[in-house]
Amino acid sequence: MAFSEKQQFGVTMFPTDYAIQPVELATAVEERGLDSLFFPEHTHIPVSRNTPFPGGGDLPKMYWHAHDPFVALGAAAAATSRIALGTGICLVIERDPITLAKECASLDMISGGRFVLGIGAGWNREEMENHGADYPRRWAQVREKVLAMKEIWTKDEPEFHGEHVDFDPIWSYPKPVQEAGPPIWIGANSPWVFDRIAEYADGWMPIGGLGSGNMDKLTAALGEKGRDVRDLDLALFGAPTDTTELAGRIDQGFDHLIFNLPSESQDTVLPRLDRFAALAEEIRGG
Repeated sequence: MAFSEKQQFGVTMFPTDYAIQPVELATAVEERGLDSLFFPEHTHIPVSRNTPFPGGGDLPKMYWHAHDPFVALGAAAAATSRIALGTGICLVIERDPITLAKECASLDMISGGRFVLGIGAGWNREEMENHGADYPRRWAQVREKVLAMKEIWTKDEPEFHGEHVDFDPIWSYPKPVQEAGPPIWIGANSPWVFDRIAEYADGWMPIGGLGSGNMDKLTAALGEKGRDVRDLDLALFGAPTDTTELAGRIDQGFDHLIFNLPSESQDTVLPRLDRFAALAEEIRGG
């Protein structure tokens, strides 16, 4: 699914047990003319951990109250017909690639080809290690899992033989509706992200904006793989709500702007959706 045809606007929210529920939220997003809905993922939060919260301070409770994103997105898919539905992000490091490939393919079919797989390696070391992940080599594991899923999505009898993922030929259906599988957007800002995007991703979804020189680095990395940055989806998580700042991010090259929603009730969330929809209309009209 290419988002470069026109400017796109979406939202992301932790879908928790105490907030507006996924079906109601997805319906409201679509009714307001917005283009996408993204759900993040944390399977759990260890009670005892040494990893500091990247946002600083205490970890908000939404991190351990979130629905499974694939269950929530499946419910959202059944209640909508137009909006893109994505993970923002899926912690691939914590999931079996054969199972994850089937979840993604099933969701893509159920939604009619509207699924976007946003991925990352995460920040919570203890959470990952509860799943058996090798934290220092987490991105090497993510890479092989993604490459293995691509084989499963596109081959009748896929097989994969790597250091972290290894299986002989298998049968796995359904296949995704989208040719080559759901687009994969990497949510990371490290110096190594550009090479990773160039090798196995279809988009980049940093938080906040572009650092100095990063577009040049991305263009160069893609060029080494014979790819063009113009064919890449550039999605901004945590898009600003100031019109001037938002226009500046669009000038940087972002074609999909994703606003943050709090994990709250409909009384809080729906007015914010109205504001985001009005802002999107203003930008599009301009």
